[in-house]
Amino acid sequence: MNARLTLSTVLLLTVPPLMWACNAVLGRMLGPVVSPMTLNLMRWALAGLFLLPLAAWVLRPGSGLWQHWKRFALFGLLVGCYNALQYLALHTSTPINVTLVAASTPVWMLLIGRWFFGASISARQWLGAALSITGVLLVLGRGEVDILLKLRLVPGDIYVLFASFTWAFYSWMLTQTGKEPSAIRSDWAAFLMGQIVFGLVWSSLFAAGEWALTDAHIDWSWYLVAALLFVAIGPALLAYRCWGAGVQRAGPTLASFFANLTPLFAALLSSALLGETPHAYHVLAFVLIVGGIVVSARRKSGA
Repeated sequence: MNARLTLSTVLLLTVPPLMWACNAVLGRMLGPVVSPMTLNLMRWALAGLFLLPLAAWVLRPGSGLWQHWKRFALFGLLVGCYNALQYLALHTSTPINVTLVAASTPVWMLLIGRWFFGASISARQWLGAALSITGVLLVLGRGEVDILLKLRLVPGDIYVLFASFTWAFYSWMLTQTGKEPSAIRSDWAAFLMGQIVFGLVWSSLFAAGEWALTDAHIDWSWYLVAALLFVAIGPALLAYRCWGAGVQRAGPTLASFFANLTPLFAALLSSALLGETPHAYHVLAFVLIVGGIVVSARRKSGA
């Protein structure tokens, strides 16, 4: 697999963390007006509706989707769990803790690749992971060690840890080409629609359990409708399209380092919304995170 980075690959892998940062901010803001599992279900239902004009053919009996339903059901479960757990975590934990635990994704990516997919782990990859996570910690601690030392994990952080594991496994599955019909794999809209179809089944079960067991709620407003449209188009469709294409080009391990740009973007977005100016530690964190990407991408020949 080619792990060299081109400008187009960098752009593909930068769009998702930007969208995910927006999703995290909105997910936190939407907490009081909609329950997390319900938000996840509505997000993917809208994304599926937007994809219908491009990928309705994949729902036909002869498309190959239903013959490979087990693989797409697993895709849908991983996607559904990842997003549902993120929204649930934002409902029960602080943003700084959620982002900190999510920074473990590159480590999970390395370990899952080794355990389940036979991928080797180089010293450069471990060094890249260390640099990238150091940059994340710098942002989360706002340049102060005392803030990080005072962090305490809560149940919501466990949700994010499991979400990071499911995302890493999902990313590695994307590299296993030939497991589904080529007509579906070569059509990004059809491939994503196949995942959404089964993801909606899982998300519906999660939402049904939420309404049966908790004080679930929806407070409709134009603000909620606008937010739903954004998370369906941006963090769902656009981010997943770019991530899938980026992983195919660069591989899941290298791509995972780009995911650590999410807390940096989240910090910058929060600063913009609060009217605060970026600090010097933001710049240093950016250097460390990008440095981790570059070190991980370098080959032994110095490419």
